Amino acid sequence: MSSLAVIESILRDRQSFFDEIRQGQDLKEKMRAMLVSSVAFLALYGAVMGSSHSLWQALSSACKLPVLFLATLVVCAPTLYFFNLIFGSRQSLSQNIALMLTAITVTAVVLLSFAPIVLLFLLSSSNYQFFKLLNVGVFAVAGIIGVLFLAQGMRVVSTSGAGAGDARLVVVRMWILVYAFVGSQVAWTLRPFVGAPSMQFELFRQLGGNFYTNVFASIGELLGFFTVR
Repeated sequence: MSSLAVIESILRDRQSFFDEIRQGQDLKEKMRAMLVSSVAFLALYGAVMGSSHSLWQALSSACKLPVLFLATLVVCAPTLYFFNLIFGSRQSLSQNIALMLTAITVTAVVLLSFAPIVLLFLLSSSNYQFFKLLNVGVFAVAGIIGVLFLAQGMRVVSTSGAGAGDARLVVVRMWILVYAFVGSQVAWTLRPFVGAPSMQFELFRQLGGNFYTNVFASIGELLGFFTVR
């Protein structure tokens, strides 16, 4: 299955796609196609993010953004698997990874669809904090859409039974919290992705602070309360 074919299958006929995952049909081919497409799309969006600073930052962000999502997947996949086991699901680890890759692929597609809008603001605005927060907002929207696909996939793939719907909802909510915290921490570790115009290119920055305080600080600077790098 080609990368474009798997994306079209997810977006146009997701019910059949999730049914095939439930049946274990061509799981390796699906996962391989989703991995290739998501890495390519994330790299393209990363290049757009980094191009606000320099060519080196664009290349760096193009490499680091796929690493961010794949590292988060590796860390969180066992958590989702054992959460499902605890609440009575019979999904295999491969099915869980396939569902997570589906969510990441959808997220990557949504990010790529926002790339022209982000590029427009990059060319028409020089405010670094605004551009950084714009990307945070785009990631939030894309992530929510990806999670919705994950929830729908779990509903199809999970074995139905009494109380299965409530248990599935608990699993999804718990895993979303874990995924969000892990993803934000990995992103903070791999920063910068955009690159402050007043600073030279850095592949990585020193650890310190956290993602959430930096976002609030960026909002404060954008509103004129204080200055943050």
